[in-house]
Amino acid sequence: MPLTRRDFAARSVLAGAGVALTGTVGALATAPGALAADESSLRDEHGRPCAPGYGPLLPDPAGLLALPAGFSYRVLTHSGVTRLESGEYTPSNHDGTAAFAGHRGVTLLVNNHELKGARSNWEHPVPLAEGLVYDPAAAGGCTVVEVRRGGEVAEWVGIAGTSTNCAGGATAWGTWLTCEENSDPAGKNGMTKDHGYCFEVDPHDRRANRDPKPIKAFGRYDHEAVVIDPKRGDAYLTEDASGPNGLLYRWTPPQGFRHGRGRLRTLADDAGVLSAAKCFDSSGRLVDDLSRATRIGTVYGVDWVPVPDRDARTVPVRKQFADGAVTRARKLEGMWWADGGAYFVSSYAREESPGAAHDGQVWFYDPKRRTVRLTVLLGVNADPSVDGGYDGPDNITVSPYGGLIIAEDGEGLQHLFGATESGRTYPLARNDLNIGTAEEPEFSEFTGVCFSPDGRTLFANIQDPGIMLAITGPWRRKH
Repeated sequence: MPLTRRDFAARSVLAGAGVALTGTVGALATAPGALAADESSLRDEHGRPCAPGYGPLLPDPAGLLALPAGFSYRVLTHSGVTRLESGEYTPSNHDGTAAFAGHRGVTLLVNNHELKGARSNWEHPVPLAEGLVYDPAAAGGCTVVEVRRGGEVAEWVGIAGTSTNCAGGATAWGTWLTCEENSDPAGKNGMTKDHGYCFEVDPHDRRANRDPKPIKAFGRYDHEAVVIDPKRGDAYLTEDASGPNGLLYRWTPPQGFRHGRGRLRTLADDAGVLSAAKCFDSSGRLVDDLSRATRIGTVYGVDWVPVPDRDARTVPVRKQFADGAVTRARKLEGMWWADGGAYFVSSYAREESPGAAHDGQVWFYDPKRRTVRLTVLLGVNADPSVDGGYDGPDNITVSPYGGLIIAEDGEGLQHLFGATESGRTYPLARNDLNIGTAEEPEFSEFTGVCFSPDGRTLFANIQDPGIMLAITGPWRRKH
């Protein structure tokens, strides 16, 4: 049932009394015992006040990754350098990634490859592995990277023949949902099948990935990321699109459906209900775009409006809603499920958005209270070529050490950076690999940020040319 204006106003009164609507007092809630406290209480090992983070970034003699003192990295895969088990080079354009615990200390990483259009456009597309191909004309897909206890690395194809595999999301049952950020229908740009879907990839069982089937119940549009509520079974999905801006979606499963390995592919194309978010303030007024929010801690109520035609046969899904029917946001990007809800990114807003210009937002959706809360807000980065500012957050993960770790996809310099409970940011890594020229330097975005199951290693990718990194160091909780 819709969340009424009276219900939301009552919750706003509670929030004003110090009861945060996300169910926690802080702007960011993380794992129990790992909360970053108020910034004034941050102390070093000698009890002295200190800033958040791990200190300044030190240039890398190898020219790849600047890290704080005490941290180091290892290259796991490198497009055009490392090879798959089948002999082909690692595909390029690494994007969304998740890490899973395998047998006997093995870590399994599923890695998206954001390759759009025809295979001939790319030097290193995802190989068309037998039985794992959806559309033989498409260049994208996923690989699975196995990191063994002794350090050995193996890589193979998880799915091929998909398009523009950008972000995605891990499931509670140990699989990966890869999302196509491209909705070309069959016949466009050489495609032989419709695109714009999510697919499930099982890193533990290669046989389960044969004969790929799109999860059409989740809709056909420019998917970015997806998370699934392990308690209620609902899926939440972001859309990275403009003209008009994209939407935040919720898929509610049909009655009696239970999640598990391989069950999503059994769904009927029209199973469950796909809806788009409609946000409103405490006065009951529609919030047409999330760029309207200008203050950390802003809370909006959320209703869900059913999508008329989820497969977008004639009209793209986001264009099926009239003005005033739903809430939009520019570059809805990465998501991560934690703390009983979904963290999600709106990457930046400028002239294409009706509200205040910003260089990035992170929101938290609380399904129990049906609210979204603004947890991180990045002001416009005046000079992205100078270290110290951030713009264009993309992939995110919740850190076991408190707060968020965010991959930057903006202008100029590119970073991995952290965000504390209060929304303060700090640097964690900088991409020093210049793929431009000395006169006009260019640095690729970071993607695929996630921790190993034991929390000791942070994995991240440099998208171009396609490098997967394992970062270790003196991780610590924020006290």
